[in-house]
Amino acid sequence: MATQLSQAKSPTELVISWEALPKDFQLEDEPVENTGQPLLAGALRESLEISGFIQPQMLIASNFGLCATVNEQFIAKAPDWVYVPSVNEVVGNRKSYTPNLEGDIPAIAIEFLSDTEGGEYSVKRTYPPGKWFFYEQILQIPIYVIFEPYGGLLEYYQLENKRYELKQSDENGRHWIDVVGLFLGTWQGIKEGRTGYWLRWWDRDGNLLPWAVEQIEQERQRTEQERQQKQRLIAYLQSQGIDPNNLPPF
Repeated sequence: MATQLSQAKSPTELVISWEALPKDFQLEDEPVENTGQPLLAGALRESLEISGFIQPQMLIASNFGLCATVNEQFIAKAPDWVYVPSVNEVVGNRKSYTPNLEGDIPAIAIEFLSDTEGGEYSVKRTYPPGKWFFYEQILQIPIYVIFEPYGGLLEYYQLENKRYELKQSDENGRHWIDVVGLFLGTWQGIKEGRTGYWLRWWDRDGNLLPWAVEQIEQERQRTEQERQQKQRLIAYLQSQGIDPNNLPPF
């Protein structure tokens, strides 16, 4: 999703302002290259929701227009996944978001690359802006993540001196994100019929934040373990000549 600016400008000539989405502006739906991208975005949010991380003032969205006005021309670009720590007003159905005017600058923008040659992100650091330039120079989003789900490649960039610098992962292949208080990394497996790599969250102690289906399975296993422990206790009491149904009160 983007509007193209007609004249080339150098970064020093940029005049940036933060204005609401014009009423007559039509946000174009950015094409989704495959059905995997919505699954990836939904899974990334799901584990945060289950863990109780998401608060009302936060904005977490996918394929969602971020807006700015540059040299009096309106621009909207849509990352595949975006996290804004705090908005001024909680709105149930936003069409777009203008940083500074409506709340914080997004803290994280994520792009999921398709399996075809496409324009999900642009590393062009010149004007007029591609996504890279827009996130780096105009919005100045602190963290920009590019994830290729078919091979599991994760590129993690941090904004330093107004430029994105590629950062190496830790020994577990993860990146600590202080603003979230979690690690972000890749995981390989199956969810909703899709087999492949996923972006996932881990807590400070290295525990994987579960999806709903995993949480259900964990509860099932816990219940089964308790049942087996109870059966072993009953068998032991019976072996000692004690009726487990007629135990004295404690």
